[in-house]
Amino acid sequence: MSNTRETTSAGPVSTADLARRDGSGAVAPLPSKPRRRGIDWSGRLEIAILAGPAVVVFVAFVIFPVVMAAYYGFFRWAGYGPPTNFVGLQNYLVILQDPAFLQALGHNAVIVVMSLVLQGPAAILLALLLNRKMRGQSIIRVLIFVPYVISEVVVGTGWSLILQTNGGLNGFLRNAGLGWVAHDWLADPSVAVWTLMGILTWKYIGFAVILFLAGLQSIPEELYEAAALDGASYWQIQRRITLPLLGPTLRIWVFLSIIGALQLFDLVYIIWGQYVSSTAGTSTMATYMVTNGRNAGNYGYGNAVAVVIFLISLVVALLYQRFVLRRDTEGALTERKAR
Repeated sequence: MSNTRETTSAGPVSTADLARRDGSGAVAPLPSKPRRRGIDWSGRLEIAILAGPAVVVFVAFVIFPVVMAAYYGFFRWAGYGPPTNFVGLQNYLVILQDPAFLQALGHNAVIVVMSLVLQGPAAILLALLLNRKMRGQSIIRVLIFVPYVISEVVVGTGWSLILQTNGGLNGFLRNAGLGWVAHDWLADPSVAVWTLMGILTWKYIGFAVILFLAGLQSIPEELYEAAALDGASYWQIQRRITLPLLGPTLRIWVFLSIIGALQLFDLVYIIWGQYVSSTAGTSTMATYMVTNGRNAGNYGYGNAVAVVIFLISLVVALLYQRFVLRRDTEGALTERKAR
């Protein structure tokens, strides 16, 4: 019975207490209930004060424009006055069925792959070279990084003048007796994409080199000394120590390069223009958006293209975060929830 009590040396004990006895006969203590922590309003207020301005700016300049672009994408809109000609999903269906957009999407995919293949190995080799003590090291770093800080308008205008049929490059080749190498670098579809990749590599490799140099300088020298004492060669050290420890920096650069290639616009639009880029095989999703949106006077369609570009970039970013950057973000956490 639940009310039955037994007298022991420690006093009367109920049968409920007896049920809680362990193997030694001692009465096991009742499990204590966890105390409910009160709401830390001061901490939340501090977070709101510190993060509030950044959240407001992010919502005002990122989230709100995306929402408005999605809204205007449901209309056939001329760009002024309130949109009234509702077309629903027609703009989005036209985008996905337009061969010109699919061609531009393919060009973006090619640019993504070629940017990684061309810039990555070259930037790593330059970073390894500049990480060693040598004369003029600072000057070489500045010269490599200068193209990255030059405005895209200046770069595009300069290269468009150099690469014209009668431009500086072909003139130099003819004067050097290499006239057979002279080519229409911008309009020929067989070489235009390589011309674009050469310009992009020249423009953005400096950023990758500086990023890799920062990663290399964070690697302890003791690891290199220990490997050298064990008889490892220079390239064995780079393959076994440098590249694995440079992995987080390399993965961040790959992520930034992919997003930048998907959103490439200014250099293509300045050098090739809105019409030559499509025939030369260098058009991108962004140039397609401007050509068929603003320049065509159909701002609703242009907004729909912008939303599609945003969604493609978002999906790629989320997938990359999930399958590639996850190991770095998890390793940076100091507290992890028990599973």
